[in-house]
Amino acid sequence: MASSHSSSPVPQSKGSDAFFKKEMDATKRFRPVQSLPDVCPKEPTGNVGDPNNLCDSPSLVVDQHRWTIYHSKVNLPAALNDPRLAKRESDFFTKTWGVDFVDTEVTPSFYLPQITKEHFALYQQEITPREKVHERCKNICTPKDTFDRTLLHTHDKSRTDLEQVPKIFMKPDFALEDSLTFNAVLPWSHFSTAGGKGNHDAASSKLLQEKLSHYLDIVEVNIAHQISLRSEAFFHAMTSQHELQDYLRKTSQAVKLLREKISKIDKVMCEGSLRVLRLSLTRNNCIKVYNKLKLMATVHQTQPTVQLLLSTSEFVGALDLIATTQEVLQQELQGIHSFRHLGSQLCELEKLIDKMMIAEFSTYARNDLNRPLEDDCQILEEERLVSLVFGLLKQRKLNFYEIYGDEMIITAKNVIKQCVVNTVSQIEEIDTEVVVKLADQMRMMNFPQWFDLLKNIFSKFTIFLKRIKATLDTIRSVVFLVLDKNQKNRDLEDTLQKNSAKDSMVDTEVAYLTHEGMFISDAFSEGDLPPVAADTTSERNTSPNSEPCSSDSVSEPECTTDSSSSKEQTLSSVTPGGVEMMISDDMKLTDLELIRLANNIQELLYNASDICHDRSVKFLMARAKDGFLEKLNSTEFVALSRLMEGFILDTEQICGRKSMSLRGALQSQANRFVNRFHEERKTKLSLLLDNERWKQAEVPAEFQDLVDSVSDGRISLPEKKPAATEERKPTEFLIVEGEKYATVGTVLLLIRIILEYCQCVDNIPSITTDMLTRLSDLLKYFNSRSCQLVLGAGALQVVGLKTITTKNLALSSRCLQLIVHYIPIIRAHFEARLQPKQFSMLRHFDHITKDYHDHIAEISAKLVAIMDSLFDKLLSKYEVKAPVPSACFRNICKQMAKMHEAIYDLLPEEQTQMLFLRINASYKLHLKRQLAHLNVVNDGGPLNGLVTSDVAFYTGNLQALKGLNNLDLNMTEIWEQKR
Repeated sequence: MASSHSSSPVPQSKGSDAFFKKEMDATKRFRPVQSLPDVCPKEPTGNVGDPNNLCDSPSLVVDQHRWTIYHSKVNLPAALNDPRLAKRESDFFTKTWGVDFVDTEVTPSFYLPQITKEHFALYQQEITPREKVHERCKNICTPKDTFDRTLLHTHDKSRTDLEQVPKIFMKPDFALEDSLTFNAVLPWSHFSTAGGKGNHDAASSKLLQEKLSHYLDIVEVNIAHQISLRSEAFFHAMTSQHELQDYLRKTSQAVKLLREKISKIDKVMCEGSLRVLRLSLTRNNCIKVYNKLKLMATVHQTQPTVQLLLSTSEFVGALDLIATTQEVLQQELQGIHSFRHLGSQLCELEKLIDKMMIAEFSTYARNDLNRPLEDDCQILEEERLVSLVFGLLKQRKLNFYEIYGDEMIITAKNVIKQCVVNTVSQIEEIDTEVVVKLADQMRMMNFPQWFDLLKNIFSKFTIFLKRIKATLDTIRSVVFLVLDKNQKNRDLEDTLQKNSAKDSMVDTEVAYLTHEGMFISDAFSEGDLPPVAADTTSERNTSPNSEPCSSDSVSEPECTTDSSSSKEQTLSSVTPGGVEMMISDDMKLTDLELIRLANNIQELLYNASDICHDRSVKFLMARAKDGFLEKLNSTEFVALSRLMEGFILDTEQICGRKSMSLRGALQSQANRFVNRFHEERKTKLSLLLDNERWKQAEVPAEFQDLVDSVSDGRISLPEKKPAATEERKPTEFLIVEGEKYATVGTVLLLIRIILEYCQCVDNIPSITTDMLTRLSDLLKYFNSRSCQLVLGAGALQVVGLKTITTKNLALSSRCLQLIVHYIPIIRAHFEARLQPKQFSMLRHFDHITKDYHDHIAEISAKLVAIMDSLFDKLLSKYEVKAPVPSACFRNICKQMAKMHEAIYDLLPEEQTQMLFLRINASYKLHLKRQLAHLNVVNDGGPLNGLVTSDVAFYTGNLQALKGLNNLDLNMTEIWEQKR
């Protein structure tokens, strides 16, 4: 029964189990396992002189008595899967373990063969018959139902007995030391002897003891039963133990003998070769130490070298040396005790260099801006500037341009102050001891002196801006060179990545072929060899047979420096000024930062223009406090305006942006000038009109020249001609484009004033709109005032005229016509100087033209009204009687002759004819009314004959007047038409 539950290590030959004793041939039982390619050989292979071929794994022979890595019981997954996961979050080094892992495709190893189903074919062939035999045995074996029923019955009985034992005894934490457990097993009530119950308590105690003894018997019986079930397996194990000890003793002796033989072989065959390899490795290590010492000596000279570079202001070189040294300390000299403080010292030295560069840049900016402002606009020490800018960019000091901006403000103030001091010192009329303040000294200058001072200031500021532009352009060129270098580096990295991908593909293929036992020459012919692989092979074959060195060793200190600074590539560039620079690759500035810096530098140039304009405005306002600028005449203000406009255009050309402060100040002064200019002209015109007697004035030659200068459509005041030997006499009329104009002196001066307005617009374009408004106001004022004086008879009280004659009226009309002639020319002049959006202002000239035409029409109507009242007065007394011509018609003809004499020389012939036609129409109207009153009709009678004779006399006299001989009078209209 016991044997049925045990698994014997050796098959027994009983009954139906005999087929388990089928013996197999030893050669078939143990099939030799095909070993995989050795990826980590235990002994040196390949080139003996190559220390890379040495294996550091322990030897079973040499290291059999000491602890080796083969005694390690912890595998890699156990080391990586830290069971202390809850504590990992507080561990600085492992709290982020696995967070940034990226799933990548693992390249299959070339040292392990590809396992396929064919490798298991032989195993399947051998195991298939066994599996069939096993299945057949399962079906052949007799059932053991009787045994199972007996065993089940016994098991159920034992289980029933064990259920009688309380569960507390079966608990794994059963301990009588626990008070609760003790009280549960042995109640105190069974041991109480008080109260006469002793006999009963003794019986209870005895019963408890018997119960516990019964429980003990049940457990012992079950234990004995279990031991009896496994007795056969126990005795079989004891027997097998003795046999196993004999086998182990023989095996140990065989292993000991084998190790002794291997040890002898090792001493004879391997020890010498290994010593050669060990000495070679020692030599390589000595070379490493030597090179490391040389590198340490070079690093030790870093601080003196940096100080030497700083003494010559080579900040970029010093920073590059510090960066290279720090990289060497972190990579190749890490952990060296003697250099433990060198890193912090270099950091402090780098901070000192930052302060030195900022101080040096401040000094450079001060020296550059405070140079004498001559015509020389060359950059001061361009190489020094470029070096400083590169150093500041390398240290990410991107706000260095603010230092230059502060120096610009200070220098701009000093420029004006120095110019004022130099000018005041040359003027003897200004006593600097009495007048201490520069502003007061400047206000004591007259306009020519102050104008020369302003011109000097503007010229200095122009040179000042040109220098700033040259310096800032150089700085921006350095920034753009660094930006261009970043772009080239990105392109180079992309190219290298593509090439490295191709190299990795070729190296992978070559490694696989080598692993398969093939040579490269067997896999590729010379013509089929990939170019990258061919280059790699040629480099390896042509390399000199130098001493072997490991991957982290170098043969020369120079190689170490190059390898440590391999990331610092350099790029040669040339600035616009011709300075050659080497741009290192460690300027970690983004394109956005560089572009923002370039924009800030450009904005600094705009600020320089604004600073110069602001200082100029303050200079102007200081002089304008006492109203000096408002007192300038038009010539002086025009000169000042042209000077300021020229300076504004120069600064815009230099800086490329408009500055509005000086332009605004000029506009403000121009507005004041326009107001004063207009008020002076308007006051002058008012005085002229108030003193005008409205008589024809002679036209001086200069006014005729003035009119002639406008005849070609271009308005400009003619230059004063030198006095000729024979002065030209004044003329009676003003000739305008071949037409005579009789004018008064006020109108001649008004024309000159109008031309002054137009000339002022040419000289100061910014006041065009204001001048247009003021000129419109002036023309309206002349029209209204002349109307008041002539038509309104205001000249009778103002000037003291006895009466307003027809000659005064005709002369006033002709003067208005002269102004109307020039209004279209003035309009075109202003239209050419206005912006399209300002053309709506030209409507003022249309309104003025209409007002002037209305005024001229009113004068004509006034002349007709004068004769109309005369006709009404004379013809109302007309009687048809002899003699002929009557006295009435003689008076009418006389007055008509006077009217003609008064206006003929003043008005053109066409206007005279039109005027007399209107007068004749009035005459016919009054005559017709009087004839109707007298009942005189066109019947051929005596009265009709008398009237016809008078009318003929009137017609003959009127047509005899000069210019009226062809006038169609149509006198038949005086008779009533017969119905």
